[in-house]
Amino acid sequence: MKRLLFLFLFLFLFFPYLSWGIEVKIGTEVNIVGVRPNYLTGYGIVVGLDGTGDGTTSIFTLQSIANMLKKMGIYVDPKAVKTKNAAAVIVTAKLPPFAKPGMTFDVEVASLGDAKSLANGILIRTPLLGPDGKIYAFAQGPVSTGGGFTESNKGGKIKKNFSTTGMIPNGGIVERELPFELSNEKNLILTLKHPDFSRANNIAFAINNYFGKNLAKAEDSSTVIVKYLPNYNKVKFISEILNLKINTESEPTIVIYERTGTVIMSGDIKIEPPVYVSHGNIYVSVTKTPVISQPPPLSNGTTVQTENVTTTVKEEHGRIFSITSPSLRDLVKALNDLGVSPGDLIAIIQAMKAAGKLHAKIIIM
Repeated sequence: MKRLLFLFLFLFLFFPYLSWGIEVKIGTEVNIVGVRPNYLTGYGIVVGLDGTGDGTTSIFTLQSIANMLKKMGIYVDPKAVKTKNAAAVIVTAKLPPFAKPGMTFDVEVASLGDAKSLANGILIRTPLLGPDGKIYAFAQGPVSTGGGFTESNKGGKIKKNFSTTGMIPNGGIVERELPFELSNEKNLILTLKHPDFSRANNIAFAINNYFGKNLAKAEDSSTVIVKYLPNYNKVKFISEILNLKINTESEPTIVIYERTGTVIMSGDIKIEPPVYVSHGNIYVSVTKTPVISQPPPLSNGTTVQTENVTTTVKEEHGRIFSITSPSLRDLVKALNDLGVSPGDLIAIIQAMKAAGKLHAKIIIM
């Protein structure tokens, strides 16, 4: 059943129609210079934790609590702070473009010290700074850990998700407008998410053809500059451009996520035959056997428990198979018939790429 599912998934992803040109909107292929999200960062304190906050070893947390109380007119020696109901956190957020004062957005918090959990805590008002060091927003509110929790006792420990990170929905509020005015721009600059000379040229052609004027020019493989039409609403102008469609053909790509053994292939991937592949595995197993050592009778010795460790190495004989077709489907079928695991598939793909027999871009995540 697993083999059939494996084969079905690959054939679904790699069927030849994927190599045909597809029609996409320009808006999905480009970014607009100046119109982008901005990352904000801050340092704050989460309070109200049920004994799961930072311990006394997190000196910066104790100092932060003392400084916070000092601003409220309460003077406390940081060394005298013993609370475990607070935790130092790093607060991060992505401010959307054209954000105006009063708008709210989501923020994320992550423990900076040795806190065990941020569940049910409340973030105290935290300034969020931009790359220029200026405060653009504030964050505050109850932390949601998405149902994560950690429980421990003498019998063991139960953990679900990561409760040392969380988010605050609409916990950020904009205080300062970003320094960008669309009305001051003379040209619309589009940058391609995947630089390609043909795609940049197609975008410029589509824009000029739609407006009937020579407004767009492809500067290079990643930049298209468009002149604004005089007396034309810029928002409408940009909207019309982003909704224009172009024909594009994706570059053959193989994405490998080694942590989970996931391999995704797309595009017209070519194989240069003939290719002969031999691949085998080495399995290493470690076995621990407890051994009890008893002292002699009437002696002052104590019982000691040790363990014997046995390591076994087993090598699977490699199998040799040939690939004589440039079709990716034939490669997938051959590997599937051999029962190749995702880990083996990743190794084979990388080796074929290194040998110059596999023509596709490989991205390892």
